[in-house]
Amino acid sequence: MAMIFKGSEVVEALNERITNDADELKKQGIEPTLAILRVGERDDDITYEKGATTRAKKVGVTIKNVVLPLDVTEDALINEVLKLNADDSVHGVLMFRPLPEHIDEDKVRNMLTPAKDIDGVTDLSLAGVFAGIDTGFAPCTAAACMEILDYFDVDCKGKNAVVVGRSLVIGKPAAMMLLERNATVTIAHSRTADLPAVVRNADIVIAAVGRFRMLDASYFTEGQVVIDVGINFNDDGDMAGDVDFEAVEGIVQAITPVPGGVGTVTTSVLMKHVVEAAQRSTN
Repeated sequence: MAMIFKGSEVVEALNERITNDADELKKQGIEPTLAILRVGERDDDITYEKGATTRAKKVGVTIKNVVLPLDVTEDALINEVLKLNADDSVHGVLMFRPLPEHIDEDKVRNMLTPAKDIDGVTDLSLAGVFAGIDTGFAPCTAAACMEILDYFDVDCKGKNAVVVGRSLVIGKPAAMMLLERNATVTIAHSRTADLPAVVRNADIVIAAVGRFRMLDASYFTEGQVVIDVGINFNDDGDMAGDVDFEAVEGIVQAITPVPGGVGTVTTSVLMKHVVEAAQRSTN
């Protein structure tokens, strides 16, 4: 049976480091602060906000909530973003998306200064990921995949890595971060010819295609490390990843569960980025 890469183990180690770093900043008179910018009252946004607030309290990060009405004008929203950019007491900004249809989301998200873009939503932050420089931060979910690999001592150097998924939120930045770790990386997707054969050739697989149990046993072979990013629901309301966990667990060397894997780590990465942004502000 595969080794199960549980997110809770990664979170425990991460939270300890984040708490220590936050305490050091507070000794210098700096209170690491995350502003959560929410438009409207979407249930999923509110749920995530509550979870982030709980995690922030555990690690010593202060939360500033900015809630705007669903009918907020684009100019008013941009004004709030600019105010957060200028507020030296705020080190990171989490902007919930999607924004309402009357808002130009690309325009608004790129108004955020990369220095406070702790979830990699701006074009400049993503450019930094692709260039391998610290301009902003990588998207938290992609970074969470790397935290899991690092915690469980998975050496990427010289390994064949396949990322199934090509989104700017997970697939492409995860591929670039694997490349930084000297892996040989293939970005595959639902239209890749003979996708099962491509995935079987990998030492490390990051599944981020967004389809319920799409990757079954035919995609895998012995010795592989599988990071499943997917959070999907079928018509019956069952939740599963992109990988058929039950079918694959008996084949591969290691795998993350869903739930209890990558998603568990993502919020801690968010807090890590806030503290790192606060540290950078002292330079």
